[in-house]
Amino acid sequence: MTRQGFILSALPLAALATLAACGGGGGSDDDSPKTVTIEFAAVAGNTPIGCGSTVSGLGSGGVDAKLQDFRFYVSNVKLVKADGTEVALTLPADDDWNHSAGGNAVTLIDLEDGSGGCSAGTSATHTSVTGTVPAGDYVGVRMTMGVPFALNHTDYASAPAPLDVQAMAWSWQSGRKFAKIEIVDPDGSTGTWAAHSFYVHLGSTGCSGNPANGETVSCVAANRMDFALAAFDPATQKIAVDLRALLAGNDITRNQAGAPGCMSGGTDPECAAVFQALAIGWNADGSGSGLPVDGGAAQTLFRAVAK
Repeated sequence: MTRQGFILSALPLAALATLAACGGGGGSDDDSPKTVTIEFAAVAGNTPIGCGSTVSGLGSGGVDAKLQDFRFYVSNVKLVKADGTEVALTLPADDDWNHSAGGNAVTLIDLEDGSGGCSAGTSATHTSVTGTVPAGDYVGVRMTMGVPFALNHTDYASAPAPLDVQAMAWSWQSGRKFAKIEIVDPDGSTGTWAAHSFYVHLGSTGCSGNPANGETVSCVAANRMDFALAAFDPATQKIAVDLRALLAGNDITRNQAGAPGCMSGGTDPECAAVFQALAIGWNADGSGSGLPVDGGAAQTLFRAVAK
């Protein structure tokens, strides 16, 4: 990594030296697309976590738990240059994990593998987003955790992959769970938790209009999470997704009201600390904006770590 950032070069060093000696670069392919892969890893603090093991130190009480699910959508990924210019990452052709349409691009990140407590999940995983950008000098990355509005409110049964995953559908809003992160009491229903599960389901709320009937959909709270890593080199770093940070403000062994954990409800008390970790506007009286706070600057869920 250079002093300015990581460089995606289109030419080998020898060719660059030859061009410099000739005093010009006419006809070079410096702007040809280059492949970038951004990896994600599930962690609790500094410890890698997975479906088959007990996760320690979670919630305000620092208790043990087991993973049940760990999936989320990321969209409209951009690499950032030193001058703040953002360059969109172009996804490959549509497949089981990626879809692009109408200027939007979405990828499903799946950090569960169907083992252990994640038996309701899938054995297939997808831990990265890969695409192309023009060669250049980039210093950071910016993206959204969520599905763009234009792609979100459709019937999952007829939607293209990865928007066709039933487990990620919110059928009553014809939308998607942007994130489906679930933990459970390590001893099951016989354990000591007053509530034996704690779910974080992020998605738009207060939605009206049924797209299946040709109606226009609108939502009171979009609840898409924007975040940026100002210093990030995908060649040497990956993005840690910190379950411990996400749950730090909640007693995950009990539930004060409504559904277990936070289902993005505008007045659900469990959502106060979760939305603070996500840096999304939320108020206890239901008047929260559902918009990123200061561009997500204070979010604690995602951070850059060494590979």
